Amino acid sequence: MAQMATILSLLMILTLVRAERPVIHRQSRARAFIQSQCQTTLYPDLCIRSLSYYAVNFTTTLSHRKLAQFAVKVSLAKAESTRAYITGLANHLNQTKDKGYLSVRECLDRINDGVDLLTNCIKEAQKIKEDGENSDFPWRASNIQTWMSSALTDVSVCVDGFSGRALGGKTKAMIKAKVLNLQQLTSIALALFNRFAARYRSTHVVIKP
Repeated sequence: MAQMATILSLLMILTLVRAERPVIHRQSRARAFIQSQCQTTLYPDLCIRSLSYYAVNFTTTLSHRKLAQFAVKVSLAKAESTRAYITGLANHLNQTKDKGYLSVRECLDRINDGVDLLTNCIKEAQKIKEDGENSDFPWRASNIQTWMSSALTDVSVCVDGFSGRALGGKTKAMIKAKVLNLQQLTSIALALFNRFAARYRSTHVVIKP
């Protein structure tokens, strides 16, 4: 009986190992895909780090479209966390009547606009079909590229708004670090979407409405 139980246990282990192999293989392919695509961005190391989570948790084929969508989601998540930080700081500066409040408030307005734009990008990207003909692809792709470019501009304006001495050095450095990271992630998302859009146009029939 003991020997039979041991054999059954070994068989179960072998079954589990065989079942995991395809998943591990797909994860390895997803990781390699992310690394190769990130090399086309301005910030390849940050791109790989920010998207590596999806390689570990991805169990199906990773496409250019899905990777671009993931990148926009990462950018949006960073925009939301940056907004939360700047909102708390703005409230504190307002309560203490700090002279740096106005510049922080202006930056917050830009970040809020960026969050709205990136949210629109995700919604629009979800309407693009993975396969088949897509008569509205040029319009949707143009919307996404315009909105992401505008989000990048908002972030740049936010950073430029802290050129004066209204804020203390540490506070200014913290805001700039967070906003700069957001700027880089949004740049990555735009680069990956542009690459997806170019590939889509070359491999799909786009029917004009």
